[in-house]
Amino acid sequence: MSLLFKGRQNSNDKQKKSVLASGYFFIINIFRQGVHSLGEMWRTPLASLMTIAVLGLSLTLPATLYLVVKNVQQVSSGFEEASEISLFVKESMNEQETQTLVKRLALYPEVESVEFISKQKALTEFKDVSGFGQALEYLDKNPLPDVVLVTPTKRNRQPNAAKALLTKLESEREVDFGKLDIAWLERLNALLDLLKESVITIALLLLTSVTLIIGNTIRLSIMDKKEEIQVMKLVGATNTFIHAPFLWTGIWYGVIGGLFAFISVALMMWWLSSAVSSVAGVYQASFSLIGLTLKEFGFLVLLATSLGFVGSYLSVNRYIKEIEPDKV
Repeated sequence: MSLLFKGRQNSNDKQKKSVLASGYFFIINIFRQGVHSLGEMWRTPLASLMTIAVLGLSLTLPATLYLVVKNVQQVSSGFEEASEISLFVKESMNEQETQTLVKRLALYPEVESVEFISKQKALTEFKDVSGFGQALEYLDKNPLPDVVLVTPTKRNRQPNAAKALLTKLESEREVDFGKLDIAWLERLNALLDLLKESVITIALLLLTSVTLIIGNTIRLSIMDKKEEIQVMKLVGATNTFIHAPFLWTGIWYGVIGGLFAFISVALMMWWLSSAVSSVAGVYQASFSLIGLTLKEFGFLVLLATSLGFVGSYLSVNRYIKEIEPDKV
């Protein structure tokens, strides 16, 4: 009995080893086909480089437009004064009543910060900025009112929310009236929304073109190797086995095209950085362009790889099935 069970145990061990060996050789074969397809691309460098350049430039445009939106959002986020509400305090209010108003406004859930500018401080700043310092010395009294600057929270900086907050703040008894440039906010948000929608539309069109370019390139490669595929099918090769090198070619096109796009975007940002700095210097401001982060770079390469796989899969699934030995 012990010999019988021992034989069964050895048989199970052999089956497990056979399954592991099959899986190991399957994975090795996949990577071998990937290296082989990369070598095939290396044998036709000019054609491969032209295809990669077209794919890279097609990916560069949506990536550049994405960075444009990203940098514009960075600029617009710095325009806190665009959503800042100026509340002019009534002249009859004394300093204690005004400070009470400031503390009360700071408790509003829609308010991020509150800053009080006294009439004396406002006059001093106006003298320094306007250049009429000597002329203002002849005034009998300070004509400027006390002002409370209210910065809404991020959620309440949209035009409708900011306008509702302005109405609410103007109802305070210490406030004479408030001011908010609603038109500027609406224009800014409308332009950003339009830019985002344009980027999405253009990106979808260009990504579709990338898929079609890869699919057409793989189709031409399949037609070029038609006789070789017919011979492989004669000796018993399955469609899955024949598909693998072409799928790898599409993946390699996507990976290298994504790297090409990243390098192109990085060079473009480097080229424009000095010009942007010069323009910012004219307006006495400092601004530096934001490029792709490591996470965004990984997403770009992953997206390009996915498009390469999809384009090649559509081609091989469509055309390899039609190539049969009896059609020689």
